[in-house]
Amino acid sequence: MSGHLPVMLTEVLEALAPRDGAQYVDGTFGGGGYTRAILEAADCRVLGIDRDPDAIARGQALVDQFAGRLTLVQGEFSNMDQFTDASDGVVLDLGVSSFQFDQPARGFSFREDGPLDMRMSLSGESAADFVNTTDERTLSLTISRYGEEKNARRIARAIIAARPVTGTAQLAAIVSQAQGPAALRHPIHPATRTFQALRIHVNDELGELERGLDAALKILKPEGRLVVVSFHSLEDRMVKRFLSERSTSAPRASRHAPSGTPARAASFQLLTTRPRIASAEELSTNPRARSAKLRAGLKLAA
Repeated sequence: MSGHLPVMLTEVLEALAPRDGAQYVDGTFGGGGYTRAILEAADCRVLGIDRDPDAIARGQALVDQFAGRLTLVQGEFSNMDQFTDASDGVVLDLGVSSFQFDQPARGFSFREDGPLDMRMSLSGESAADFVNTTDERTLSLTISRYGEEKNARRIARAIIAARPVTGTAQLAAIVSQAQGPAALRHPIHPATRTFQALRIHVNDELGELERGLDAALKILKPEGRLVVVSFHSLEDRMVKRFLSERSTSAPRASRHAPSGTPARAASFQLLTTRPRIASAEELSTNPRARSAKLRAGLKLAA
């Protein structure tokens, strides 16, 4: 597991509060950093889920080390309710794992050239498939929505003109040129938002998060804890809205609903009224934590 630094590990453990005899779900197993810390913090059990088969293969060493206490499943965390029906805590670390980002062959990064892949599960439509077959309007909307990129239309037009696009370095060069020389003086690489947008689209990350939050609510026991670490504003807004809307009793969904329809009872007590961020000490050793935000909630009794 070397080379992987779990983000905000101290804060995650404080929010999750592992205890003896409990059962936890690490829905984004990745390098196993959270899982290892949970298992070392208490005599408990963990179900680790990851859609990346490479992550599951790497994790077998932890399965052996914590014999009988760790179970790994290859799948999507949005389906966690199919793998277990009860949990004392769920933790999600959203986005790309360090292992995925650091392997050029996976196509998540433009730091080194590699195939334009970006598939976390190694199956389905790749980023290359998408950029080489979609129309300009769809590509532009994807880059604008998921990358929050103001030059999305110009970038989409440049990608379409350069097709076929098959490598990460090729795509980064196309996007950089489309952005113009002024973008090169910005501290963030001109292609960063476009790569983010394509990755989110290819892996349906926002849909996965929406379904995963609902699944977590379903399996959490009363007083179970949900802890989510996100890395960009789209994810953080979804988590914030999910917890906020379920932390107070809500009125009927529609004024057209029957008059006898009950209000929705609160499902969570907020453990974080504002998102927690990484400490200055962590930022000095783990730059990946600079955009991380942690939100958490405590499941209330029905």
